[in-house]
Amino acid sequence: MYYIYHIPGKKIGVTRNLNNRVTLMQGYKPDEYEVLDSSDDINYISLKEIELQKSYGYKIDRKLYKNLFKSNMKINATEQTSTFPCSKNELENMLFDNKGLKWTTHLGEFEITEESINWIIANAKPSMYNDERSFIYNKAFYEAFLAKPAYKKENIFGLIRDWARERGIYDKGDPKTQLIKLYEESGELSQALLKNDKSGIIDAIGDSIVVLTNLAELVGTDVETCIQSAYDEISNRTGKMVNGTFVKTTL
Repeated sequence: MYYIYHIPGKKIGVTRNLNNRVTLMQGYKPDEYEVLDSSDDINYISLKEIELQKSYGYKIDRKLYKNLFKSNMKINATEQTSTFPCSKNELENMLFDNKGLKWTTHLGEFEITEESINWIIANAKPSMYNDERSFIYNKAFYEAFLAKPAYKKENIFGLIRDWARERGIYDKGDPKTQLIKLYEESGELSQALLKNDKSGIIDAIGDSIVVLTNLAELVGTDVETCIQSAYDEISNRTGKMVNGTFVKTTL
């Protein structure tokens, strides 16, 4: 979703992340600016920004928002890193505006996708040499998206159930015990997040999924059914990002 924001007396601009762009980068609190319009159509939002800048009497952007990054988007790949032509604060907007872009590294062809955008944002680092550059490590990207996984993801829940069945968890286990274990894993996840412990975060999320897989089985369903039910509910949900949180549309 793209947002047209207005800082009264200062400017009208566009962003995909109000908190990063307006609050963190420009220093304006939510009550110091307003959202004039929003849309997931970049063509509409680019033209609307110019229209509103004219009507409010602000300086008109010389380039349409949709062309800001694409016109100068060149990813510099070395053996170790891939460097983006923007600061880390601007990276999210740049990536979303260049979905589908591919670049070549010695580890293969990398691509900006919905999935890789989240990974890049989480793992990108600011350049030590240029404030207007940020980068990722190629090997880490390769391991996340191109390397062969150690298991087939579509079978992982079955492997978890086989493991639990062999240990008698389904014969002698108790859903309430699994719920307590879930609370424990949530606590470990909280601690890992507070410490920015990436390895601990991965372990806690993985352990939580194992517990949920077993809990579902113990109450007479399976985790795939639960995930499908949740997805069916959210798949057509509309809303917008507000200060880093997705807020669903209410009727």
